[in-house]
Amino acid sequence: MSIIYQKNRNISAQPLERLFASVNWSSAKYPQRLARAIHGSDTVYTAWDGKTLVGLINVLDDGNMTAYIPFLLVDPAYQGKGIGKRLLEMVKRDYRDFLRITLVSYHSSEGFYRKEGFCPANDAIVMYHTDLPD
Repeated sequence: MSIIYQKNRNISAQPLERLFASVNWSSAKYPQRLARAIHGSDTVYTAWDGKTLVGLINVLDDGNMTAYIPFLLVDPAYQGKGIGKRLLEMVKRDYRDFLRITLVSYHSSEGFYRKEGFCPANDAIVMYHTDLPD
């Protein structure tokens, strides 16, 4: 397995739909919106096995202080092979001069993020969101 990493925001809807569906994220139901969201991100790194998108991380930043990671996902068939770690390392390198890198995570991923130097915010509150109609 030879994984190719790229910095690229211009990803078509189909590979995004497949990747997001592989991890059972509801975002997969909106491939065109996913493509627009990724294109609008400040930074996007991807991992490819041939023509198959197997990992992705994207960042929204304020240009100076905080970088937010909305998505870090790796196809389950490729998890445990260091892909997520590598994607996160690339973002940490790019944003090393920022005061903070913030991400939202499922509790099941907490161990991975702790190993990579992240910790829950002591003053964190529940994240609130609203789902908009289609």
